Amino acid sequence: MRSDEYYMHRALDQARLGAEAGEVPVGAVVVAASGEILAAAHNAPVAGHDPCAHAEIQALRAAGRAQGNYRLDGCTLFVTLEPCMMCAGAAVNARLARLVYAAPEPRTGMVESRANLLAQPWFNHQVTVTPGVLAPVSRRLLKHFFAARRDATRAEEATPRD
Repeated sequence: MRSDEYYMHRALDQARLGAEAGEVPVGAVVVAASGEILAAAHNAPVAGHDPCAHAEIQALRAAGRAQGNYRLDGCTLFVTLEPCMMCAGAAVNARLARLVYAAPEPRTGMVESRANLLAQPWFNHQVTVTPGVLAPVSRRLLKHFFAARRDATRAEEATPRD
């Protein structure tokens, strides 16, 4: 198996593809215990008109199809931003072995920032968490994306209208 950094770079590649498509740049990959990348995805709620089309959900769905099973025993999810409540719950339901994320999400992160959802004792499955892998790279990508979006909005607002 390759390093966590290697797989996080693949997730960052997906995040960049999402940004190019106008989506918030979050990317995810699901890796089997053997080290094989089963699935890779980026955020797509805007393009798909789907509030559930987060990168993690997209990648988990594709990995489930690739494995022929919704249970992804032994698999690791690499994601560029700390998962929200929906995505953290999906990690438990998928029976992932590990979740590795890059940047914390102080507003909606449910792994460590706002709550520690994955550590709740009532879940029938526990997911091991590794935070902060290539966090500065992910933060920069997000920061540039939102700065460009704000600049575009300001330029549009400054344009005279008929």
